[in-house]
Amino acid sequence: MLGVNGLGDGFKALGGGLVESFIAATENPFMGLMVGILATTLVQSSSVSTSLIVGLVAAPDNPLPIVNAVPMIMGANIGTTVTNTLVSLGHIGRAEEFRRAFAVATCHDFFNFIAVAVFLPLEMLTGYLRKTAMALSSLLTGFGGVEYESPIKNLLKASLVPIKGAITLVFGGARAQTVTLILFSAGLIFLALYFLVRVMRSAMRSRVERLVSRGLGQTAVLAIIVGIVVTVMVQSSSITTSLLVPLAGAGILTLQQAFPITVGANIGTTVTAALAALAATGENATAGITIALVHFLFNLSATLLIFTWQPIRRIPLIAAQRLADIAVRSRRYALLYVLLLFYGVPALFTVLNHLLQ
Repeated sequence: MLGVNGLGDGFKALGGGLVESFIAATENPFMGLMVGILATTLVQSSSVSTSLIVGLVAAPDNPLPIVNAVPMIMGANIGTTVTNTLVSLGHIGRAEEFRRAFAVATCHDFFNFIAVAVFLPLEMLTGYLRKTAMALSSLLTGFGGVEYESPIKNLLKASLVPIKGAITLVFGGARAQTVTLILFSAGLIFLALYFLVRVMRSAMRSRVERLVSRGLGQTAVLAIIVGIVVTVMVQSSSITTSLLVPLAGAGILTLQQAFPITVGANIGTTVTAALAALAATGENATAGITIALVHFLFNLSATLLIFTWQPIRRIPLIAAQRLADIAVRSRRYALLYVLLLFYGVPALFTVLNHLLQ
């Protein structure tokens, strides 16, 4: 919460210029999507990138418009799948083991590709996610804001005073102080989530393994619920999905068993952005809650669409199996898939967009 609040204050002090150019760049939904993918693959966590997006949207001055942030949230959903795909590369030396592990890892990729392919154009045409989230956020803000906003706001502001004082003593220029506050706040978010995940993982490891084991072989709905619960417990979808990869490689679970747990993890990871939204104070607090709800609604809508329409439900599974077959025939294709899709293409389009502006 302190990191998100400090990030908002930093962008408030930064003012126009850089912030305005960033906002202008993300007015293009495709570029917003690329920024979300690249940011998440670099930090290896959608929790970090979505928390940063919440801070940008809820900034006191020059906030990132919600309409710009929606494609970034979708991009973060794609970017987070790189972790379990990288984990699957650890099985690359054994063909059949690698085939199973890579298929389970990449079914998450294809699920999110389909979700973006459907809901990004729909959002551009209708504003479905943004409008629904705004309607819900007005209800949630009215419910919770009166109870906790004032004491939390006072505590966060007081906690930032010594931090800002130390930065002022070390750095002379106002711009340097502002940039340092932004970097410090982003680092604080990263460290807080890193230690939160680490503590939750160590505390819940045996329970998580039992839950996942119980989810195997169950109905799709129960397996999705297991994925949600496990991810909320450890605060990281990457841990949940990466846990499935070696199990698949060892032949303990099939792609069909792993897929619904993976989809449930997609929903469970939205809790982190909701926690970050609690730190949003002031007139843009509702915007922070709104973008967190967009994340939840996007993943929930994608799950409902894919699991209620059988023809679409089969696509991620078939695509993952076909890609795994190709990757086994030539390991270099697996490496190129990861490097180009998650790093190369987003970086290239981001640089080109900057040069063309």
